[in-house]
Amino acid sequence: MSTTPHCNLLVIRSSDIDRAVTFYEAIGLSFAKHCHGSGPEHYTTAIDSLIFEIYPARTPTETTVATRIGFTVDSINSVVKKLTDLNATIQNHPSHSEYGQRAIVLDFDGHTVELMSSTKKCELNT
Repeated sequence: MSTTPHCNLLVIRSSDIDRAVTFYEAIGLSFAKHCHGSGPEHYTTAIDSLIFEIYPARTPTETTVATRIGFTVDSINSVVKKLTDLNATIQNHPSHSEYGQRAIVLDFDGHTVELMSSTKKCELNT
């Protein structure tokens, strides 16, 4: 029996993992601190079958900021307000798109985070 591959792990690197967690908690995620073997302490959360982890950057030049991350949230305006209160950068304020209300924000390390407030699925041409 064959199953369709699905994404089950996303790891980003941060220069300040505690500060990064405050950003993602404002979106509505809850984290626990973990450490595997002799590895570094990091934060982890489960989103359905996806494990999302925030690890410390090993060097000042190590970055994952080219990674774009997306979350569907219940109230995009409420989330953007919380992020604004944290002094997060709002690149694109909430606006309507063909897929629902959408905003683009930057986390404190510079990762682009797309917020959507609709469960409408994007139809891909295959």
